[in-house]
Amino acid sequence: MTTRITSPAAFRQMQQQVLPLERYLTTSGLDTNLLHLIKLRASQINGCAYCLSMHTRDLLQAGERIDRIAVLPAWREAGWFTAEERAALAFTEAVTTLAGQQVPEEVFAAASALFNDQQMADLTLAIATINVWNRLCITWHVEPDAFAIQPPDRTE
Repeated sequence: MTTRITSPAAFRQMQQQVLPLERYLTTSGLDTNLLHLIKLRASQINGCAYCLSMHTRDLLQAGERIDRIAVLPAWREAGWFTAEERAALAFTEAVTTLAGQQVPEEVFAAASALFNDQQMADLTLAIATINVWNRLCITWHVEPDAFAIQPPDRTE
């Protein structure tokens, strides 16, 4: 697939409108790895190769376990996620897909039982923001960045 960007300046202009949201989210107090997990999960749902590559790399660089990243699409089946992560991932899926044009009450209640109102607002903003990035990158065919995973040192 070739990029549709014929004017990098036009794409940068779009990016500049979304970056203040990202800067806010980095200071919101939400756990950085949690933000990357929800961004990765939304990007999996939306099929955004650029964001999948970016947030996988970010999680690996932050020390996230590769097995947790690998099973993220089936997080409900793995006991490796905290209650907060599980609630945030369910909320991410509900906000990203908006099945029936709403976030189910039970999903919202489960998340709001673990996160206060400000954290819920910030989670919602984070999910909305990654969905914006996904739509921009998918529409414009932004190519993912390649990265190398360093295998663990197996010397004994």
